[in-house]
Amino acid sequence: MLARLHAAVLHGIDALPCEVEVDLAERAEALPKPTIVGLPDTAVKESADRIRSALFNSGYGFPDGRLTINLAPADLKKEGNALELPIALGILAVNRVLSTQAMDRAKRYLIAGELALDGRIRPVKGALPIAMLAQSLAEKGIAGVIVPPDNAPQAAVVPNIEVYSVGALAEVVGFLNGQLALEPTPPEENSIDALTAADHKDFVEVRGQELAKRALTIAASARHNILLLGPPGAGKTMLCERLPSILPPLTRAEALETSRIYSAVGLLPKDQPLLRTRPVRAPHHTASSPSIIGGGSIPRPGEVSLAHNGILFLDELPEFPRNVLEVLRQPLESGAVTIARSHSSLTFPAKFMLVAAMNPSHRGSGTLDPKTASATELAAIDRYISKISGPLFDRIDIHLEVPAVTYRDLTSARKGTDSATMRKQVSAALALQRERFGNTTTSNATMSKPQIDRFCVLDQPSQLLMKQAMEELGLSARAFDKVRKVARTIADLESSEKISPAHISEAIQYRLLDRRW
Repeated sequence: MLARLHAAVLHGIDALPCEVEVDLAERAEALPKPTIVGLPDTAVKESADRIRSALFNSGYGFPDGRLTINLAPADLKKEGNALELPIALGILAVNRVLSTQAMDRAKRYLIAGELALDGRIRPVKGALPIAMLAQSLAEKGIAGVIVPPDNAPQAAVVPNIEVYSVGALAEVVGFLNGQLALEPTPPEENSIDALTAADHKDFVEVRGQELAKRALTIAASARHNILLLGPPGAGKTMLCERLPSILPPLTRAEALETSRIYSAVGLLPKDQPLLRTRPVRAPHHTASSPSIIGGGSIPRPGEVSLAHNGILFLDELPEFPRNVLEVLRQPLESGAVTIARSHSSLTFPAKFMLVAAMNPSHRGSGTLDPKTASATELAAIDRYISKISGPLFDRIDIHLEVPAVTYRDLTSARKGTDSATMRKQVSAALALQRERFGNTTTSNATMSKPQIDRFCVLDQPSQLLMKQAMEELGLSARAFDKVRKVARTIADLESSEKISPAHISEAIQYRLLDRRW
């Protein structure tokens, strides 16, 4: 007897359809356990023992005869625990516990779940990608998904599909046989529509550093990459920690896209089926290249993909290994990461805003101003900064020196700029960009070359400033475009249609490290 069910397997952050076929040769000699074919990994092979115990402890027994379980397509590596529930249902079908009508009903759903030894159904990774796959297969007769209770809120985020939550094997059998009525899990509207920013630390808590706040406002207004350089205690980390408080909330499309990544790696919180705020990832400087960029025998997303539509914060930037920093160059340019293996190649999204902080030297002290720094200090600064390659600096839009906080600023009763004021400026600038580009995904920082030439037109005085900067600072062609993009954002903050020499001049000042290569 042969039974077929629809399931799904994760391939990177995407779910791919998988057909589970269970065949029972009743006259054959019984084997110790079922034979599973179709490139299963160790976890899938071990599932046979769990399934056997779950069936016995649920009161269904186990069929006599030779069981062959095929996971199609056969050339796709199967990993994880999500296939245990559909395999168990296939065994129940060939053992005639599930009726023909029940199997016809089961074929309308993608089924996923891990079995406990007592028949309970545990959550699995990737419920959101599996639900998205079910939505895309609607034309082929797939109406929805059957998933564990902890995964149901994630899956219910996807519209126009039926999501059934099942907590035990007996519950699934009753539902498919028509003996138990289940209601589809309703979508949690608050999680979908109320994508508002969570409480964050406020910039008003940072004493002084108004120039740094201005630079961070510019960066947030178009998601420009930014590097803060200054002595210990200047407030670099405090400033970067408060940047999320002025970023725009996630749109629904961005929330779905980002949540899909977190769901695939099992990092989506149980009580939060959809991410509400932009992710902020802050890996330690001991992190390896695979942990940053992604990798593994079966590639999984790294920190750059987990920071998709959010912030990747690298504190103490020169302390990261050189090879780790160099792998950032491609995603900073393309917004994606492609990881190639002998058996496949996977591409993960990685559109993040790089925010970095560093001391000027290994000792932590020093200034880049040649008028106040000695030759010894400047040499030490150059040695420390040289740990970061020029091409990486070239991809960072804004370089800013953050000086030590003065006693006057620390003791002043006057409060500085707060997050609410900065957030209002950022929102106004982003509204202009949405009107300019006609969408929410393109910003000044991600403009293409034709868009730069169209929207960043320079008048004659601005061109003279740029020519002088190119000659004196030795700016590259990429840095030339970065200056124009930043100038466009500065103009947007002032609601100016044209880029003026003042905008260009301020943008050039943010190329602090170009002259030190």
